Amino acid sequence: QVQLVESGGGLVQPGGSLRLSCAPSGSIFSINAMRWYRQAPGKQRGLVATITSGGTTNYADSVKGRFTISRDNAKNTVYLQMNNLKPEDTAVYYCNADIRRLFSGVTKGYWGQGTRVTVSS
Repeated sequence: QVQLVESGGGLVQPGGSLRLSCAPSGSIFSINAMRWYRQAPGKQRGLVATITSGGTTNYADSVKGRFTISRDNAKNTVYLQMNNLKPEDTAVYYCNADIRRLFSGVTKGYWGQGTRVTVSS
């Protein structure tokens, strides 16, 4: 079984920074796109950033210039560097990845359990 494990959330003051990490456990053959989503209280989950296996990135307008998504393919790990955090960035952040398991011919999407980010003074 494959699980995505996130880390790095916490409480930070406005203007501060956090770095989230996400890596899968289990036997992996390949990983295509990796993404970060977030869900604020009372709101729907929304896409924050995407990175392809080749390193192409895309961001939601609300985080452009402040957040950076990156990946270490050797470690199968995706990161989200969040700078100049604002109270409206407060949410549970979820990792999502398109993974092909070892000995499987199918690529499917997997989700992490979420890590909470709170931006408050």
